[in-house]
Amino acid sequence: MSHIHPTALVDPAAELDASVTVGPYTVIGPHVKVGAGTTIGAHCVIEGHTTIGRDNRIFQFNSLGAIPQDKKYAGEPCELVIGDRNTIREFCTFNIGSPTGGAVTRIGNDNWIMAYVHLAHDCLVGNHTIFANNSQLAGHVVVDDWVILGGFTVVHQFVRIGAHAMTAMCSLLFADLPPFVMCQGQPAAARSMNFEGLRRRGFSPERIAAVKAMHKALYRDDLRLEQSMDRIRGLADKTPDAAPDVAMMLDFLRQVSPQRGIVR
Repeated sequence: MSHIHPTALVDPAAELDASVTVGPYTVIGPHVKVGAGTTIGAHCVIEGHTTIGRDNRIFQFNSLGAIPQDKKYAGEPCELVIGDRNTIREFCTFNIGSPTGGAVTRIGNDNWIMAYVHLAHDCLVGNHTIFANNSQLAGHVVVDDWVILGGFTVVHQFVRIGAHAMTAMCSLLFADLPPFVMCQGQPAAARSMNFEGLRRRGFSPERIAAVKAMHKALYRDDLRLEQSMDRIRGLADKTPDAAPDVAMMLDFLRQVSPQRGIVR
């Protein structure tokens, strides 16, 4: 049984699972692959070397897999890779990667992406994220698991956002946002940690207490970054259950560029 609307234009070379649904007037190019159970709404354009996994819900009027907005791009076969069970609402634009940035834009699994979100070339997005309306990511941005971006958040190129971090509406990120941190402002400033989000995800009181101690070391005790990292390192011995959280924070901080720094 065909699930492709008769007005849709699907290139014969495209690889769509038999269970994929394609809405009216959608255009799908020759290098596109779509996994089982994915639904694609009306008036979408999916092009380039784009791979879409299983059980995604792609609403109407999306542009996925267009070439990067990069003047250096010269037609190289870069990719857009989208995982499984993502919801992509209306008017989103996801570009393929670029040769100078790893050549792939990648979105993981179980993400909730609202209307008018832009993912520029070479962005890497993890799992279980929420991007509210009009979140805009420039090129080479890395977003880890469970991140929440408030509406109209704008992220500068090459910025990294750590797991469980959260931005308020209209935040402007020029620096890396460490794991667990909640920020707000233009430019964004750290306000607190995402304690309520951690409770909802099943963090124990002991792990949350360790996150509070990390916040104190980073933002409240007037320490240099290296001193903060030394303080945070000792939390793993005091709270063994929080050792993976401590390791994740330290790994993130070790990769911070001195030129960019972290959100303060």
